[in-house]
Amino acid sequence: MKNKTFISLKYALLIYLAVTVLLPIIVLFSRIRGSSIKEVFTSVQFLPMLKNSLITTVIATLISTVLSFGLAFALSRSNVKLKALWVILFSLPMLLPSISHGTGVVLLFGDNGIVTNLLGINIGVYGYTGIIIGSVLYSFPVSFLLFYDSFQYEDYTIYESASVLGFSKWRQFLKITLPSMKGTIVSAVIAVFTMVFTDYGVALICGGTEMTLPVYMYREVIGLMNFSSGAVVGVVLLMPAIIAFLLDLRKSNAGSNSTVTRGYMISKNKTRDALVYAAFAVTVFLLCLPIVAFAFQGFVKQYPMDKTFSWEHVKKLFSSGMGSYLMNSIAIALLTSLLGTVLSYFAAYITARMGKQIPNKVLHFISLLSLAIPGVVLGLSFVLTFNDTPLYSTIFILVIVNIVHFFSSPYLLAYNSLSKFNSNLEDVAATLGISKMKMLTAVYIPSTMLTIVEMYAYYFVNAMITISAVSFLVNFRTTTLSLMIPQLESQSFIEGTAIVSLMILAINLLVKGLTFLVKQYIIILEKRNRRTHEEGEKENIDVKQERI
Repeated sequence: MKNKTFISLKYALLIYLAVTVLLPIIVLFSRIRGSSIKEVFTSVQFLPMLKNSLITTVIATLISTVLSFGLAFALSRSNVKLKALWVILFSLPMLLPSISHGTGVVLLFGDNGIVTNLLGINIGVYGYTGIIIGSVLYSFPVSFLLFYDSFQYEDYTIYESASVLGFSKWRQFLKITLPSMKGTIVSAVIAVFTMVFTDYGVALICGGTEMTLPVYMYREVIGLMNFSSGAVVGVVLLMPAIIAFLLDLRKSNAGSNSTVTRGYMISKNKTRDALVYAAFAVTVFLLCLPIVAFAFQGFVKQYPMDKTFSWEHVKKLFSSGMGSYLMNSIAIALLTSLLGTVLSYFAAYITARMGKQIPNKVLHFISLLSLAIPGVVLGLSFVLTFNDTPLYSTIFILVIVNIVHFFSSPYLLAYNSLSKFNSNLEDVAATLGISKMKMLTAVYIPSTMLTIVEMYAYYFVNAMITISAVSFLVNFRTTTLSLMIPQLESQSFIEGTAIVSLMILAINLLVKGLTFLVKQYIIILEKRNRRTHEEGEKENIDVKQERI
């Protein structure tokens, strides 16, 4: 009976994901009218917008990938101290919405920016320059984490053999390091390209007269309520993401036969380490500049005329309803984290531990497919699909769209963790009469608590910073904190956007800090339980020996 209930839950989850992932995309395609296709593609704006999107995306992807690869390589191949802290510092931009990075660039380098006034140099930040700078800030932490993780699994024996054969360090880099990182480089390029190409936050703030496709779609839908034209652009934005997803899926399925027999041995080199420290310090300084700009701009009376400290802007924001928007964001993030973690973990358990039946393969594909749907496309798809349902204009549709938007990464975290268990566990459990639900609750969940905590934090942080997916679905009562940024920017209340960005960053830093503490507590408990188990086994052995 318990296994029948479990199977029913599996099919219920499959139906849920089909309704929230596949159905909205089908509806999006079905709502496109021929006249709208002609209107968009024959518009004098379309080709310039496409060119702007492609040029800024390609340049930002190139810079972001090279920068993140260099940082990850330097961190992995040097003896710098506190590596975990450097990883956190390089990941800071992930805790802010993309639109905040655009705001930070304007605060620093705009016509009246802090750096512009300080140095008297205007770099012309409105246009390609600003979009590229903001996009690099927004996207490079994702590729950095991919590269850094891959460098932890390099096998030193290959490098050792190359050194014996007389290969120089540069030749080893070209012949061993780059080929071994080929798959990760492809994944990083795909991830960054998709993020930048489909993001409208940075371009909305920094684009000036250079409009990109996501900004056009945002203005068509939000400003003009032109859903058909928005759907056409949404499909255009969806195509590169799906192609990239299929390429990455094909690459992932190719597999790898490499195994790590010995971790990379880092030689002592004080000069190298000093240079790495210097490069890291400069990078962190540049990453923190927008945050410093937010603090400076948000807490002075009126920049640049009156630079005295003031709480005036904070009070003004709270009097205009920021408190309720903050509560909305926290409530949505908490619900998204709780329900999203449960659903993605359960989906991963089914696909990783219940065989390769067709329903399980379909579930696996849908779970990964959400990774290929840009947030701006997903939001519009939800509008077209659910606008006449009781869910629409409620906080719950925002939770659902967030779960779908961020489903794939937590799902993969759980899937990879659950796949590491012995493949015969289910057969042993069936022989002993242990149900699948019992295995899930008594074996797998306790053994993967660290992964579950990380999944929860991932959902929360991303639900706090997201703008693209929810921007089409909110109303006055359900507006989130992150969506205040474009509202305030349109009112030229730049100090308000700075304060909102700081508040989002502070909440996400708090959550990341709590996540770290919880994970440390779990590790301590696991060590204590392991020690107790070992002591118990030792006592049993001693008792048996005494009897003998």
